Amino acid sequence: MTVLCPQPADTHDAMCWSMVERLGLTERDAQLLLAPYREVLVSLPVRLSDGTVRSFRGYRVQHNGARGPFKGGLRFHPGLELSEARSLARLMTWKAALIDVPFGGAKGGVDCPADLPPADLQAIARAYVARVERLIGPTRDIPAPDLGTNSVVMGWMMDEYAKFHGPTPAIITGKPVELGGLPARESATGRGLAHLVTRAAADVSLPLDGARVAIQGFGNVGSWAGIELHARGARIVAVSDESGAITRSDGIDPAGLLAHLRGAPLSTYGPAEALDPADLVAVDCDILIPAALGGMIGAQDAERARCRIVAEGANAPCTPAADDVFRRNDVTVLPDILANAGGLYASYLEWVQNLRHQAWRGGEVDSLLAETLNRAYDDVAKHADRTGDSLRVAAWEVAIRRVLAAVDARGAGA
Repeated sequence: MTVLCPQPADTHDAMCWSMVERLGLTERDAQLLLAPYREVLVSLPVRLSDGTVRSFRGYRVQHNGARGPFKGGLRFHPGLELSEARSLARLMTWKAALIDVPFGGAKGGVDCPADLPPADLQAIARAYVARVERLIGPTRDIPAPDLGTNSVVMGWMMDEYAKFHGPTPAIITGKPVELGGLPARESATGRGLAHLVTRAAADVSLPLDGARVAIQGFGNVGSWAGIELHARGARIVAVSDESGAITRSDGIDPAGLLAHLRGAPLSTYGPAEALDPADLVAVDCDILIPAALGGMIGAQDAERARCRIVAEGANAPCTPAADDVFRRNDVTVLPDILANAGGLYASYLEWVQNLRHQAWRGGEVDSLLAETLNRAYDDVAKHADRTGDSLRVAAWEVAIRRVLAAVDARGAGA
């Protein structure tokens, strides 16, 4: 029986239902596609450093474990809600399947500000692990950093988990190198994105040397992508973060800007001119990298865009309406589950290294990352060429079929 339902407003839900209809899935497969295996909401009462006690909400959504243990980031953000964690967990399921690593998808975090004092962040991180420690583990669910968290927070969480289960480095990825982390983990998402942009640019006959790049969101992913693309000859002509935006037609040195941001806001970066952040998408460029938050680029933004390639560094930064505009205007969109998958692959390597109690060499990591992303890009591009679909639709179809094949191989719902 084919399942047909109204298109929900949520971007991820809309795409999921679109794929349900496109693939003619049965009701069982549709439910496996959409319904998470487990959703957890926990209360975290924490005494803060100012002496007050505040209660925060913690979430963990485990979507589908047919291909392996759950895997996904933990974000500390005041706007985090269960529905967002649910959607992002699904994306992780597809992302893991697309790059063919043995994980299912998960996501979670805490609805707290990320700019709290370190002592308060540590108390929240430890309280979260104490609430969910029975549901996570190196063969159950392996968290990682996300928006508002970093390697330091992951180290605290690993230490808290050890209080219950003993030393278990493979419980979490994105840790400090001193605790078994992978040296290349922090840069992997941005560097992987740059590698895939290079592939896409070659396919649309766009020389990367001299190509103009605009980056929306100069955080971990955006900055590393900018540094890598700059090293390959591209010009970074516009950058934004939460404090503002800047532009410079002759190019911005991303490493110099990153050093400036360690002590001053982006708007005070002297070599560049101020830009209204809303106008960054309209900057005359060849490559646009939305690497901030989800849903930042709508149809009107897409109409104003003057680029040939959009590479999604963030999760779901473009709405379905924006996707339609980009396709109509012949703009190549590298979808999030492909474009930002480098971080997930680096997490996989860290997990393997912890299970084996041995470390990867730097050259091995670079080689394996490039090989994996090239294979995933080839799978998606070939499928898109064969069907005439966009890279996004092709990526989702490849990933979903792999998940459903794993479900069928198990002989039962997963």
